[in-house]
Amino acid sequence: MSDFLQPQQIEEQSFAIITELLGDRVFPPDEEPVIKRVIHTTADFDYAENLTFSPDAVEKGVEALRSGCHIVTDTSMAMAGINKTALGRLGGRVHCFIADPDVAAEARTRGMTRSAVSMEKAAALDCPCIFAIGNAPTALMALDRLIKAGRVKPALVIGVPVGFVNVVESKERIIKSGVPHIVARGRKGGSNVAAAICNALIYEIGR
Repeated sequence: MSDFLQPQQIEEQSFAIITELLGDRVFPPDEEPVIKRVIHTTADFDYAENLTFSPDAVEKGVEALRSGCHIVTDTSMAMAGINKTALGRLGGRVHCFIADPDVAAEARTRGMTRSAVSMEKAAALDCPCIFAIGNAPTALMALDRLIKAGRVKPALVIGVPVGFVNVVESKERIIKSGVPHIVARGRKGGSNVAAAICNALIYEIGR
């Protein structure tokens, strides 16, 4: 094996190794690329078990992106990890309001997290959106409240916050909400996982 593989070669070999290590595991064909890309990003095979998909979640996410849907994230890190060039070719953009001064001021005034307030700001966007939450369970819980209040109707919710406080509960709320979703059950997740799922959906359009 060469010491100087090109990025595409490295990715192809990585996915081949992932497939080999998964052995005889069989996944629904639409979900398999998402699961494998998350494993590729994290080197964590637990995602083969804990990623939960609502019916036709991948198909709905891909169709939304194909139609120019935008993506909202809860962190700048997730935003940075999404392939914005490929998304832009589809007519979409990535939004993250966590660092906006008005969000910070509103959060201080109301005693809320910036993540929660940023979801309220995102709900005012005048375009279809996929919400990709990889860090803050408060963002996911705020999004659940906005959905129940009829203030936002996500094309898809990617719910993969990581941590210990309200993480499991926030994910279960989204699973029960009735909206299309891809959720990493349990405590695992992260901004890199949220970005990986977004990219997996985007790349499916180019296949």
